[in-house]
Amino acid sequence: MNYPSKLIAEAVAEFKRLPGIGEKTALRLVLHLLKQDEAKVARFSQAVEEMRNNIQTCRSCHNYSDEELCSVCSNPNRDVAVVCVVENIRDVIAIENTGTFRGLYHVLGGIISPVNGVGPDDLQIDSLVERIAKEGVEEVIMAISPTMEGDTTIYYISKVLQAHKVKLTTIARGISFGGELEYTDELTLARSLASRMPYENYLVK
Repeated sequence: MNYPSKLIAEAVAEFKRLPGIGEKTALRLVLHLLKQDEAKVARFSQAVEEMRNNIQTCRSCHNYSDEELCSVCSNPNRDVAVVCVVENIRDVIAIENTGTFRGLYHVLGGIISPVNGVGPDDLQIDSLVERIAKEGVEEVIMAISPTMEGDTTIYYISKVLQAHKVKLTTIARGISFGGELEYTDELTLARSLASRMPYENYLVK
């Protein structure tokens, strides 16, 4: 695509680097910014820069946070006895949007995938075990996308947790096999959480 300005072309190229943004969408965003006054564009740029420079990872659950502890972990009204294990931060957002879960989270930072060179040591599994040992966790909900890699991850964690007296459950299969948790509608996700089952039953199925 030919552009009347090298600066526009460079801006479009940068927007195209964002996931899900094609060239036409990138051009539309660039042209939108050009129509805005300088103050609005400055606020936009500042918000992105501050986010990138100042964002932290929660020392407890590994969620993104503005402080040492995220807003979930620091909330005294959350149930500390229940920890929901998820693959990534997008899954935390998806579950929070259901408005039904009142426990805490633990973000693994991925799933076991030998094909992609991701093993157990690359994930936040050791810190999960440490939390269970120190924080009086009674139930661990495995809210991992129902894929082959997801099932492998759940199975591995179940073996690691065998030495601990903790109830291990998994979300019900309202989510189709191979589906991604973050793209599941809120009602289905809420029902899957509410209808969670013991992991032993999950293996039988």
